Amino acid sequence: MGPLITLEEHYLSSALAEDPELKELYSLFPPHHLAKLRDLGAQRIADMDAGGVSLQVVSHGPGVGTLAQCRSANNSLAAAVQQNRPRLAGFATLPMGAPQDAAQELERCVTDLGFVGALLENHYHGRYYDDERFWPVFAMAEHLDTALYIHPAFPTGPLKHTFKGNYPPQTETILGMAGWGWHADTGLHILRLFGAGLFDRFPKLKVVIGHMGEMLPFQLDRILGAERRMFPAVKRGLRAVWDENLWITTSGMVGLGPFACLLRTTRIDRILYSVDYPFSSNEQGRGFLDAVRESGLVTEEQLADIGCRNAEALLKVKVVGQAV
Repeated sequence: MGPLITLEEHYLSSALAEDPELKELYSLFPPHHLAKLRDLGAQRIADMDAGGVSLQVVSHGPGVGTLAQCRSANNSLAAAVQQNRPRLAGFATLPMGAPQDAAQELERCVTDLGFVGALLENHYHGRYYDDERFWPVFAMAEHLDTALYIHPAFPTGPLKHTFKGNYPPQTETILGMAGWGWHADTGLHILRLFGAGLFDRFPKLKVVIGHMGEMLPFQLDRILGAERRMFPAVKRGLRAVWDENLWITTSGMVGLGPFACLLRTTRIDRILYSVDYPFSSNEQGRGFLDAVRESGLVTEEQLADIGCRNAEALLKVKVVGQAV
């Protein structure tokens, strides 16, 4: 198999690791995940080699920091990228509670540190980005012609209570996370952004979502059927935005069923391979690609596009050499 790029791959910075709120959040993760999150060197590269990953685009794990915390985290990531070229690239983490500062930090990270975009939490303490106070970040991303990856966030406030029920607390927690809530909420957020006219205001914006589309591909036909009634004020159609402004990664998903659904709804050049390291392993990801090849769902050329070339085009990067 040819070279592979992955771009929903996480780390944990010392700048945010000691934050009391984030300490509690990260206590939910097993120790072996925490150890891999903290490593931006030999262990990470060895894990990439084990799954044949040529270039990993690294982004911060869950949690939103202050401007000072984000700047420190981004500087540390930039140093690690420099030490591990050409194997690592960076997505910025941004202080979304201060959107003007976040826009300026995005500009610094792309212009001065050489990052290839930013990864945003799906909401800021329950506030979603259809609120125009957050739009300076999107304006800056369009200006820089760089990608914004919108990633699931832990439920807060009223949303957290929707997962309570007649079952153990562990069930509630996982329902709100990978079991359902993360993905449904991120998919809904994309529709909120569309309904608010974000893609009318910024028609060249590049947005990435993971997990085979955060449930949207399965539901897309029904959404399109209700589009005129649901989004009467939006000028550009959802199908146009889907085809021109959105990219979708396979992160954390290794089933052929969701992948087949994604293929039926989404242009090949908008589909990107990703793993969700370290919460999923690079070996699992490689096994998924092998299964895709054996399934005949895509051609060898299309598989090469999904594995590497689409990400090269989106992020304006170039893999050096072949897969390990």
